[in-house]
Amino acid sequence: MRLVLASAIALQAFAFAPVAIAAGGDSSPPKPTNTTKKCFFGRVYDKDAGRCVKPDKTNFTEEELYDAVRELAYDGQFENAQDILRIMDQDDDRVLTYWGFTYRKMGELDLANAFYSNAIEANPDNILARSYMGQGFVTEGKTDLAIAQWREIKARGGEGTWAEASLREAIRTGLTYNY
Repeated sequence: MRLVLASAIALQAFAFAPVAIAAGGDSSPPKPTNTTKKCFFGRVYDKDAGRCVKPDKTNFTEEELYDAVRELAYDGQFENAQDILRIMDQDDDRVLTYWGFTYRKMGELDLANAFYSNAIEANPDNILARSYMGQGFVTEGKTDLAIAQWREIKARGGEGTWAEASLREAIRTGLTYNY
């Protein structure tokens, strides 16, 4: 009985605890690098060159570009993040998710939902896109649509992830997360 009670208390504490969210699927914010410390106008710090460069003028990998997008988005530099997204693989569901994320944060909810829908079409198991889309629905007062995305996240094995927990909290409180 004590074990059941302790488990119920722990589950309840988790269900109502604030959730720290970082764009990109990680529960911690990206560590600032020279990209956000020293670079301007959507440039990315190139360690090899020792300076800030235009992302399309380097040999950055897609993963390095993705990390730069995540860092810039976390820093609130949505337009700069979009400049990098433009040179990335437009069929990649993570790229589509970030297009949606940046547009949502810029207040362009219809455009954001179009990108989230494309990301989900490309990868139905993209729980990040589903969580961000659901949070947009909460902002719009479309709780029924947010709950539908929350249920999809759970059905696709995302129960207990920060994507699921953050959307659950947004639905419960009406407050969405920046990251």
